[in-house]
Amino acid sequence: MSCLPVFTLVSLLSVPALPLIGKGDSATTLLFSLGGSSAPLLLALLALPLLTLALLRFGSAWGRVTQYQVGLTSVGLSFLLALRLPGAISATSTGRVETVRVVLAPSFRVPLRLGIDGISRPFIVLTNLTLYLCVLSLSSSTPRLLEFLLALLALQVGVLATFRSLDLLAFFICFERTLIPIFFLVLFWGSRERRVRASYRIALYTLLGSIFRFFNLLYLSAKTGTTDYELLLQLSLHEEDQRFLWGTFFRAFAAKIPLVPLHLWLPEAHVEAPTVGSVLLAALLLKLGTYGLVRFSLPLFPEGTVYFAPIVSTLAIVGVIFTALTAIRQVDLKKIIAYSSVGHRNVVLLGRRAGTSEGLQGALFQRVSHGIVSGALFFAVGSLYERYSVRSLHYFGGLAHLYPLLTVVFVTFSLANLGFPPTSSFVGEFLVLLGVLPHSGWAALFACSSIVLGAIYTLWAVNRIFFGNLRTLSVAGGQDLSRKERWLFSFLIVPMVVLGILPSRLLDTRLIDSINILEHARLGRTV
Repeated sequence: MSCLPVFTLVSLLSVPALPLIGKGDSATTLLFSLGGSSAPLLLALLALPLLTLALLRFGSAWGRVTQYQVGLTSVGLSFLLALRLPGAISATSTGRVETVRVVLAPSFRVPLRLGIDGISRPFIVLTNLTLYLCVLSLSSSTPRLLEFLLALLALQVGVLATFRSLDLLAFFICFERTLIPIFFLVLFWGSRERRVRASYRIALYTLLGSIFRFFNLLYLSAKTGTTDYELLLQLSLHEEDQRFLWGTFFRAFAAKIPLVPLHLWLPEAHVEAPTVGSVLLAALLLKLGTYGLVRFSLPLFPEGTVYFAPIVSTLAIVGVIFTALTAIRQVDLKKIIAYSSVGHRNVVLLGRRAGTSEGLQGALFQRVSHGIVSGALFFAVGSLYERYSVRSLHYFGGLAHLYPLLTVVFVTFSLANLGFPPTSSFVGEFLVLLGVLPHSGWAALFACSSIVLGAIYTLWAVNRIFFGNLRTLSVAGGQDLSRKERWLFSFLIVPMVVLGILPSRLLDTRLIDSINILEHARLGRTV
C-alpha cells in the first residue's frame, strides 16, 4: 500500500503557509536588522524546498532517478544560498528592519515575522549542509524514495523556520512541526523491529514538553498582550513571573537537549532510526532545545536564569558523568555515539549557564561543531552497517586492513569528538571551559572529566573495530569508501578542520555582537 497520501499530509502539516515579503516595523534593537537585499534571500531559502515539495508531489509519476535528482538539486541550491547569508546580512542603526512575513493561518491572517542574526545564521548553514548530505547519502534505489524526500524537505522548512522565528508563538508552531517528519522517518525507515516504540517515545517526550511551552505562551500573552520577541525584550517582568516562566520554558526544552533523566528517548531513537534519521537528530533537532534557551530564556527571563543556575549546573554535571559512564558499558556503536551526544549537550548547557560572552560563544561554537562531528560519526556507522548489517562491537576487528580510508575517517572524527586540536570541537570546549571556570571551578573540573571518560569509550571502540586481528565477519565486507562517501565525508572534514584552525570564520563580529546584545540585555535587567 502506498504511503504517499500520508506524506502529502506530512508535507502540509510540517511547513508554514505561503511566505510573503513585507517590511518590518521600526525596532530599537539591532539583533535582527537586515539589509534590503536579504529579504529575498531569506524568502528563497523557504520557497525553494516548498516549491520542490509541490513539484515532487505532483510529479509522483516520474522515475526514481528523476525524483532523486530533483531532491538533490533543491537541497544543493539551498546550501549555496545559505552560504551567501554572511555577505547579505548587515546591521544598521537606522531603526528600520526588513524581514520576511509568513501567514501561518491564512483563514485568520495571523502574520509571522522571520529574521536572522549572528546566532541563528550558523545553524541555517548547518541545516542546509546536513540536508544536502542526507539526500546525497540516499540513492534512486532507496525504499519509498519519494516519501523519504518529502519528509526531508518538510523537515528542512520546519527547522529553518524555527531558527528564524521572531515570535514565541511562531517558534512554538515551527518547533512542534519538526516532530512530524522525524516521527515518520523512524517509523517507516527504522532499521529494527523496535522502531515503532522508538518513534512513539520521540512523540511522547516532545509532546510532554509542548504542554509546558503552550501554557507558557498563554500566560505570557495574557500578562503582556504580545508574544513578539523584540517587544518582549523591551518589557521588564516581575521577578516571580520570570522564575515561573523560565521554569516552564526549561521543562519544555529539557527533553530536547536532552537532560538526564529525560534523555531515555534519544538512545532508543538513534538505535532504531535509519542513518539519515540519526544524523538529523544529532546535527539539527538536538540543537533546538539549547537554541531556545539561549534565544528566549536568557534575555527574556534574566532573574529566572540567575535563580535556577545552580540547579541547571547540577543537572548538567550529573548528565556529563552519567552518560559517559553509561557509554562505557555499551557495545552498540549508535548507542555509544548517542550517549556521547547527550554528554556534549550537557557541557554546552554549562557554557550557556555561565552567561558570559566566552561561555555563550563556546556553547554556540560547540553546537555547530557537534552537528558536524556527530553527523559524520553516524554516517560512518551507517557505512559499516551497509556492509555488515550489524553494529555490535563483538563482530568487528582489524577493519583497518580492509578499509584504510574508512579507518582514517572514523579515527579522525572520533578524535574530534574528544576535543582533539586542531578540530572545531577543541575550540568550542576550550571557550566553554574558559567561560565556566570563573563561576565554578568544580563545574569546570567535571566538564573536563567528560573528555577523559570520553577517551575511554571512544578509543576502546575504535581499537576494537579497526585494529587487532581480523574477525571472520570482517572479511566478508565490501569495498572501501565509494566516490559518494568520499565526497560526503570531505564536506564534513573540511569545515571541521577549518573552524579548528580559523575559528574566526564562525566567531565573526556578527556573532559576537549578537552575543553581546543578549548578555547586555541580561545584565541590564538584573541590575
